[in-house]
Amino acid sequence: MQARRSLRLALLVALVLAAACAVAGSDDPEPAPRFRAKTLTGESFTNDTIKGKVVLLQFWTTWCQYCRSEQSLVDQINQEFSDKGLVVLAVDVGESKKKVKKFLEENPRSCRIVLTEDTNLAAMYAATRYPIYVVIDRDGNIAGIQHGAAGERALRMMLRDTGLEAE
Repeated sequence: MQARRSLRLALLVALVLAAACAVAGSDDPEPAPRFRAKTLTGESFTNDTIKGKVVLLQFWTTWCQYCRSEQSLVDQINQEFSDKGLVVLAVDVGESKKKVKKFLEENPRSCRIVLTEDTNLAAMYAATRYPIYVVIDRDGNIAGIQHGAAGERALRMMLRDTGLEAE
């Protein structure tokens, strides 16, 4: 009886894993949802204006300790790859312009900052836990999504999948 249950469980796990691999192995790229975003400095971005560029979206908040710990990493990647066609948009979620500006005075960033009120991105990617990273490739397709802080290697691997690599 116990052996039968173990065999059934093993078969069920195998079927679930096979189905997951079939879905994950799909070669059909998923287009990024139609979006608009305006930075604190007034730059505007849409799917049309990013065509031909790689985009790294970072969804963050001022109170998120993991966001703070990866802030310099995201800024470093922004500086390293901006001349290779990377656009980094750090989307602060749910905080006032006043609060974000005060935070940035004490913790300057080199990447472009977008507020929730100036974009529809946070809703599209259901940003409720932070950080969340989304990479959009040069063709406007989602190349990768990462929930949570995973460090430099994980971000660079997502970027490498789009053809961006350090020299």
